[in-house]
Amino acid sequence: MAKAVYLEHYLDSIEGLPYELQRNFTLMSELDNRTEEQKAEIDKLAEDYVANVKNLASEQRVQHLQKIENAYTKCKEYSDDKVQLAMQIYELVDKHIRRLDADLARFENDLKDKLDSSSQESSDEKRLKKDKSVRDKKVSRTQKDSDPDSPGRKKVKNSPNNTDLAMHPSDVLDMPVDPNEPTYCLCSQVSYGEMIGCDNLDCPIEWFHFACVGLATKPKGKWYCPCCIKEMRKK
Repeated sequence: MAKAVYLEHYLDSIEGLPYELQRNFTLMSELDNRTEEQKAEIDKLAEDYVANVKNLASEQRVQHLQKIENAYTKCKEYSDDKVQLAMQIYELVDKHIRRLDADLARFENDLKDKLDSSSQESSDEKRLKKDKSVRDKKVSRTQKDSDPDSPGRKKVKNSPNNTDLAMHPSDVLDMPVDPNEPTYCLCSQVSYGEMIGCDNLDCPIEWFHFACVGLATKPKGKWYCPCCIKEMRKK
């Protein structure tokens, strides 16, 4: 749309250019004809002067030479007028060329601004999608924490985030952690890897990482954490 506007304005500005050029070229052609006529007159005057110079009085010679000089002056005036017309034609065309260059520069700047704006909008959309993805993950994690099979319940002994890949307790230190996510185990870290739940219903910690309590596989039967075993021995 912007391109069409620039083109329309430029075409309007050069609408009268052909007529102006034609008028100036016609004037230059007329000046050429006058110059040729004046040159022919100069040649004729020069021939007459050479042929009759011996028979002319001093005053007549001066008058004859004055006519030749006037003819040369007139011829020079015609030439100067032609130069002026040529300069006008050049400036006229150059003005429209500069106008075209300026319009092209403005059009390129407008196009660049539009592309930058489009790129910014695309970046904003990507950022919004990324933020939405992060929020969806948090919602999903919250739903898992509230699930009956999560570490807060006693129905199963495996963490909801249980994976087939074993993780060391130190690995979790390098993971980004939501400050609102609950922590478990003796290490007071979030749930990860395989976890086991203490069968003591009054256990204050409830869930433990395999590696933190020295387990490699899930034990058979009931299992109590070191804290609860210590308390039971005191009784």
